[in-house]
Amino acid sequence: MSGRARLALVAAAATMMAACALLPLVSPMTWFFQAAFLVAVQTGVGAAARRVPLARWLTVTAQALVTLVLLTLFFAREHAILGLIPGPDTFRFFADLLQQGSDDVSRFAIPAPLSDGIRLLLVGGVVLIGLIVDTLAVTFRSAAPAGLPLLALYSVAAGLSDSGIDWLLFLIAAAGYLMLLLSEGRDRLSQWGRVFGGAPRAPGDTSGGVVAPVRTGRRIGMVALCVALLPLPAVQGGLLAGAGTGVGAGNGSGGTISAVNPLVSLRDSLNVDEDRQVMSLKTDTNDISDLYLRIVSLDDFDGTTWKPTQRHIVDVPNPIPTPVGLGQGIKRTEVKTVISAADWYAQDWLPMPYPPSKVRIGGKWRYEPLGMTLVGDHGQTTRGVTYQVTSLDVQPTAEQLADAPAPPAAVEREYTKVPSSLPSVVARTAKQITEGATSHYDEAVKLQDYFAVTGGFQYDTQVQVGRGPNAIANFLKRKEGFCVHFSFAMAAMARTLGIPARVAVGFAPGSPQADGTVSVGLRDAHAWPELYFEGVGWTRFEPTPTRGTTPAYTQTDTPGTALPDTGRPSQSASALPSAEASPSQSCSALDRKREACDSPSPQALANGGGGGPKLWELALWALGGLAVLAIPLSPLLWRRRMRAVRLGAHARTEEGAAAHMLAVWEELTDTAWDVGILPDDSQTPRKAAARIVRLGHLDPVAGAAVHRVASAVEQVLYAPRPHPTPGLAEDVRQVIPALVAEVGRGARLRALLAPRSVVRVAWAVSVWWAALKERATASRPHLRKPSRQQG
Repeated sequence: MSGRARLALVAAAATMMAACALLPLVSPMTWFFQAAFLVAVQTGVGAAARRVPLARWLTVTAQALVTLVLLTLFFAREHAILGLIPGPDTFRFFADLLQQGSDDVSRFAIPAPLSDGIRLLLVGGVVLIGLIVDTLAVTFRSAAPAGLPLLALYSVAAGLSDSGIDWLLFLIAAAGYLMLLLSEGRDRLSQWGRVFGGAPRAPGDTSGGVVAPVRTGRRIGMVALCVALLPLPAVQGGLLAGAGTGVGAGNGSGGTISAVNPLVSLRDSLNVDEDRQVMSLKTDTNDISDLYLRIVSLDDFDGTTWKPTQRHIVDVPNPIPTPVGLGQGIKRTEVKTVISAADWYAQDWLPMPYPPSKVRIGGKWRYEPLGMTLVGDHGQTTRGVTYQVTSLDVQPTAEQLADAPAPPAAVEREYTKVPSSLPSVVARTAKQITEGATSHYDEAVKLQDYFAVTGGFQYDTQVQVGRGPNAIANFLKRKEGFCVHFSFAMAAMARTLGIPARVAVGFAPGSPQADGTVSVGLRDAHAWPELYFEGVGWTRFEPTPTRGTTPAYTQTDTPGTALPDTGRPSQSASALPSAEASPSQSCSALDRKREACDSPSPQALANGGGGGPKLWELALWALGGLAVLAIPLSPLLWRRRMRAVRLGAHARTEEGAAAHMLAVWEELTDTAWDVGILPDDSQTPRKAAARIVRLGHLDPVAGAAVHRVASAVEQVLYAPRPHPTPGLAEDVRQVIPALVAEVGRGARLRALLAPRSVVRVAWAVSVWWAALKERATASRPHLRKPSRQQG
């Protein structure tokens, strides 16, 4: 195997080794084998083109065209010409598929399902990187810059991955790049002779000897990889979308955790087009309307958003202590729930009904007392975990909440803090809404009713997430948003009223199944406010319209409000949006882009302007596509055309016969040129013929044909009245296969696809351009300076 062929194989292997970093992002991994096949074909085309050899730009063009045809065959066969040749519809379909893949990437959690759009992004991206690497490292013989596209491929994957094997993926990608560098170095060193290969030492030789530079390079590369792994940080994911930050180093009884802002990942979970099942529940309660699965609480409010504070963790107690603030006189029942997480859902925090009293789970988990939640220790996640949670269904009455005493000073001080940057309109609106309330409970119910019923708010997951101090004020003005906006706003307004408040993130009650289980999907992701009442503890409220369930303790008429129960949010057990959901909720962003949503006036669409391209546009696209495909074949087509013209029929006049014999001779010399016998215009036709016969190793029959053509040409050049010689075209047709048969496979392929005689086109263009400039110069008026007259 030649050095360049070996380098091409190593370049392809380095590309696929870097692509391994993408494997944890998508499931299943069938896309990887498709990408490997395309990279292999692309590499083979490049190796064949370089063996011909073709020009560098022709090599890259041939690889790109073959890859495009294969991508068309894999992804857009129905939209291609004859199912193979890409046309205008093909490129439009590719654009739509890429847009769909981009939307899927932003919506799905990791690992994402292998939709057609994501598959095209992955396969197309890997193949593109492979083409760039092959071009730099093999075609242009510069392996070092090829590390940049490999680094880009790995960096994109590492930035999104939440896998615990990031170090292994880095090792594989780095090893591929080192292999590429060493392969190029070996190819370069081999050109200097055997001494650089490192001669083996004789037995018993202790005098040293020459150590091969390539072997030394391997050792240096292994040491560099080991050193690079030492400071490699782990890349972590989001809150709802996958594993989070995890637990820092601890001694078994302490340690701290920190969390990320769940706003973006929660919005993405709500906007997914495929509602993938996150968990399956089996519970012993008949009413699942309050079966919220809580992940973590957000208690740090900086005026812009809510986020969790740094928290201390301990070993998981058994049983878990009663939640802070829950008194003895509050009715409660014990609920047992078995939860099975999907094998793709990797979450650091353990989703549980609140408040938990006992948890049975395997693996490494720690307990965070303030939020009463479990968090994975050193990479432990919920992926594929089944666990049992015993929780309390706390059922306070409206009277108990209304009569709650003041909270402890520490709780009030910590959970009623409002930053000075919060716009004054938030507190002012809260006072206006709760005017006339006689207790904090009354104020809380009035706030909930304002958002869910009377305030004119609409639920819409497509609303842009606001940033900055005015985010809540803008939400109160626009009156549209999703659960994050409603929970954030209500908790902030409650704090301005002196009510301790925080925000919980998790999942709303799922959907009952026929087998008695409850299915919880991505679209059940939810956020809700929790307000503290002494004697009851942290209490859930539901301000988001059409989402979740309204707590029973807020549904009765209370002092200060006369709102009927029928106006409240859905009280059914289902956590799915009600039939009265707004159009923005029922129609996703991707459906709107595809114009798949119902239109209020179908007649207007039917009478609208004609869509789609015009016929002439399609014709232009088709011609352009054919022109692009014909570029690498143009030398072959031109050569076939010239051979047909030269060996075709000739005129019966003497001038026509002479021109025909000269054309036949030119075809013979060009054929010899194409297979490697360069023309020599300084020789006579007879000597040139003998040279062709000798260098072409022609047999006597073919050699006689060559000499007959040469004799006819000599008559044209030297005889006063040349006589037409019949059968010259057949003689040349007999010589052509004899010349081709005497050369190797590579030379035959080059003579077919990239014939050397095509340079005559460049010569002809040069002559034409020179004549054109000469005519242009001759047609200009000559401006001469007037001569001075002698005085």
